[in-house]
Amino acid sequence: MLFSKRTQGHLIALMTVFLWGTTFIATKVLLTDFKPIEILFFRFGLGYLALWILSPCFLAWQGVKREFMFLCAGLCGVTCYFLCENIALTYTTASNVGVITTLAPIFTAILSIFFLKTETPPKRFYIGCLFAIIGVGLISFNGKFVLSLNPLGDLLTILACLFWACYSILTKKSSNYGYNTILLTRRFFFYGLMLMFPVLSLFDFDWNLSRFTDPVNIFNFLFLGVGASAICFSSWNYAVKLIGAVKISIYLYLVPILTIIAAVIILNEPFTWIAAIGTLFTLCGVLLSEGVVRVTKK
Repeated sequence: MLFSKRTQGHLIALMTVFLWGTTFIATKVLLTDFKPIEILFFRFGLGYLALWILSPCFLAWQGVKREFMFLCAGLCGVTCYFLCENIALTYTTASNVGVITTLAPIFTAILSIFFLKTETPPKRFYIGCLFAIIGVGLISFNGKFVLSLNPLGDLLTILACLFWACYSILTKKSSNYGYNTILLTRRFFFYGLMLMFPVLSLFDFDWNLSRFTDPVNIFNFLFLGVGASAICFSSWNYAVKLIGAVKISIYLYLVPILTIIAAVIILNEPFTWIAAIGTLFTLCGVLLSEGVVRVTKK
């Protein structure tokens, strides 16, 4: 075998966050014709169909207990996480959301102590998280140090972080049963979409399919639905299985960095020295938390 399973997990995680880091560009383009809830529903609907094409095998009913776990994973990782994040953006600034979402790995580590007994992170994990939070904060503000606090928006963002942490724990527990990763991810998507239906009308959802005649919209939805949803969620769940929910969650700190790079290249957005320093802090935090850079005692 060319790479160990641990190395494979890290490489898969890097590939996944690379794609996730560029979803901002596709979403920004689609927001011209679609509402956030419409992008979310069509994205995961397409992702669900893509997973059927990738693996047309049927996953039989696994019993009430396990199916309830799958339902909770879909509720947390698909429905609640993205809904909370999208709603939060209507009440608070993107900078606030960008900073607060870096709490997700911390929440994952805390929940793992209680629900995944074998995953108690060392001190360097928390030191690395602190470095990464500082780095992402610098990237998010990017020279504009105006923190506009809005209790509802910020609380929703914190809640989104908690939902993602729950999804990570549930994914790890589900992977222990030995299911095919694609089939398991598809089951998560199914429950997430079903639980999304009751709230569509609350967000003024429009089924207008004529918007899909635009090739730009089709391309971006294919990227979001097939690449960033079907493939990335499957690869992320597989990486969690290989490495663990706590260690893999630290890679989420790389998403803002990749988003900044993509925005500079594609959208010609400015990149300041503060963002560069933030990038360095975030990378150091990721390496430190993963144990590549170790804290030595004198």
